[in-house]
Amino acid sequence: MVSRNVAGFPAESTSFVDRRHELSEAKRLLATTRLVTLTGPSGVGKTRLATRTAHSVARAFPDGVHLVPLDALRDGRLVPYAVADVLAIRGGTGESPMEAILAHLRARRLLLMLDNCEHLLDACADLVKAMLTAAESVRVLATSRHRLGVTGEHLLDVPPLRTPDPGAAPATARAVAEFPALTLFADRAAAVDPDFEITVANVETVARLCHRLDGLPLAIELSAARLRALSVEQLDARLDDLYRLGADGPAAPRHRTLRAAVAWSHDLCTPAEQRAWARLSVFPGSFDLDAATAICGEDAFDAVVGLVDKSVLVRDHADGAARYRLLTVLREYGQEKLTPEQRIETGRRHRDHYLRLGQDGHRRWFSPHQAELMRHMRAEHDNLRAALEFCRTTPGEAEAGLRLLESLWFYWIGGQWTEAVYWSRRLHESAGARAPAAGRTRWAAGAMAAIRSRIGAILVAGAPSRPAVPEDRLPPIGRLAEMIADGPGDADPELTFHVLSRVEVALTFTTWGWPRRAVPVCAEALVVCEQYGEQWTRSHVLCALALAEWALGDVESAAGHAEDCLRLEYVTQDRLATGWTLELLALIDADRGAPRQAATLRGAAQRIWYETGGNDPFAVHERAGRTRIAERLARAALGDDAFEQAYRQGYDLGPRDADGGGTAPAARPDVPLTAREFQVAQLIARGLTNQQIAATLVISRRTAESHVEHILTKLSLANRSQVAAWMAGQER
Repeated sequence: MVSRNVAGFPAESTSFVDRRHELSEAKRLLATTRLVTLTGPSGVGKTRLATRTAHSVARAFPDGVHLVPLDALRDGRLVPYAVADVLAIRGGTGESPMEAILAHLRARRLLLMLDNCEHLLDACADLVKAMLTAAESVRVLATSRHRLGVTGEHLLDVPPLRTPDPGAAPATARAVAEFPALTLFADRAAAVDPDFEITVANVETVARLCHRLDGLPLAIELSAARLRALSVEQLDARLDDLYRLGADGPAAPRHRTLRAAVAWSHDLCTPAEQRAWARLSVFPGSFDLDAATAICGEDAFDAVVGLVDKSVLVRDHADGAARYRLLTVLREYGQEKLTPEQRIETGRRHRDHYLRLGQDGHRRWFSPHQAELMRHMRAEHDNLRAALEFCRTTPGEAEAGLRLLESLWFYWIGGQWTEAVYWSRRLHESAGARAPAAGRTRWAAGAMAAIRSRIGAILVAGAPSRPAVPEDRLPPIGRLAEMIADGPGDADPELTFHVLSRVEVALTFTTWGWPRRAVPVCAEALVVCEQYGEQWTRSHVLCALALAEWALGDVESAAGHAEDCLRLEYVTQDRLATGWTLELLALIDADRGAPRQAATLRGAAQRIWYETGGNDPFAVHERAGRTRIAERLARAALGDDAFEQAYRQGYDLGPRDADGGGTAPAARPDVPLTAREFQVAQLIARGLTNQQIAATLVISRRTAESHVEHILTKLSLANRSQVAAWMAGQER
């Protein structure tokens, strides 16, 4: 299980070999210096030691320990984007990624682990220098084959695992445990042959084998995997073949040893597995079986199974789905097996797969699949970068790269907009005058900026008490019904943009003093979203509707719609969406006489702004001396001390989970129902049917039925008559 305080790290391996001395030294250095770089050859275990170190010191860093894997990057300019992504810093404020990172880190005490820096030394060095200068409480743990060359850097060489001297093999199991290389070999051997153990009979052979492998963990693991087919004696006897395969060029002895082990693993693969190994090296990070099939054809499944069995592919699990990856050394070896022509062909297949994925996501976006689509795209981020980089650097492919960029509009505006701007600029430079415009992406980003600006303005200044614009000057709004396809089929992919435009218009109406004109616009849009099970756009509709109702003085309806928004699966997985909704609920609670609740919600929202890079959307108003209405009302009602206490309670509560899950409003102690459910209960008591409740509250019948079921369950009641009786008791 991943530690709550360690972002992006795998769980500690139970088979971590004895590195007590190096671990102790790494911890000592991190306690006394701000930059520690673990150096050593490929396959020596730098990442594993760094991960173990990070777990062991996590409690010393209240803002967490964060892993930034860099092996998938090829362009140093993307290093700040990778760091911002790991730190959950979301773009959109106009800052560069570097500026956003530095602003985010200034007040934080955290450890950043930069893994595999050797091919991006200049970019990593520039980033580290800037971070250490700007943020006094940030420390960096790097892994690299070479030093970063930054002032104040402390190097810790990671040596190979200790092995017995030739001819001095240990005689007992206790003595074997003194040599980490032998312990690792025994662990990996037992994984492929459960009956294997080091005995008096084979200990000398195992010791000689590990010594000849230079104690390199990766070489030992690859060799131990051969015990599926060979005995340890046969493995030792064939070690000369391993060296013959790897004896190519004047590389350092340990590098030749590792290369020999990799070459031997390759030689023992079937021709189909060898071809797959080479082609799968196009993936810079993890990939799923569909992606492997797109690259390797219908034989991909058998090849993947074979490569996993031979310890060439590592199997990961993400959200219950199997994903696979090649270790950096094995991926580099696979790349060498491709001719220049094959690299281009494989790169095109890779790009085309993700273009199809983006186009399919565009078609399916206005549907119940949004949360699933976003999870999938986040897992594919390294591959998206690789496909775009291939298009940027390969002659004649830049236009295809722009089509890929455009197909992913729904992903970019979900928090990756700054990186989308980077790729757009770079691809346009390569494509020249022939470049197509990124219409959907730019339009959606512009619409979202306008929507958030209007919401922010209302939450700070409120809606005008009098109309600021004559009614005859309000723009006419066409009906969304004309855009809906007949029957239960898929929605028009462009429907998202039509609904977003109405959200913007509705918010404009409210800011102009015409909230009553905004309500029907939102109501129609809400019906469309619910008809297709869509959530992302629906969340914005619900916020706009809640603000219009609040401006009209209907605070209970406003609270109900805001809480409906907070329950959407997409919103609970998006910290920014959760933050906006909490700000809205704080305003509503402050206005309806629940100042402590409002202060708590304000604190929970501020925690989200802090954890997403300090990009508080209201900071510009605060710099101008204006605060949110919710805070002004709550402070006036509670006093400064009580407000700060409730605010701190909400801030300390924070999001429900470290992955950005939504924060629910604090429970209302007097009634077990939410504001929306209480409204529904009132309407049940008045004798309204589910259809009538839906029409009254501007929700779908399905949503009304769901609320009724929740009410019966929470109150442990059997029918609607009992709900009416309970409501009568509440009123008394």
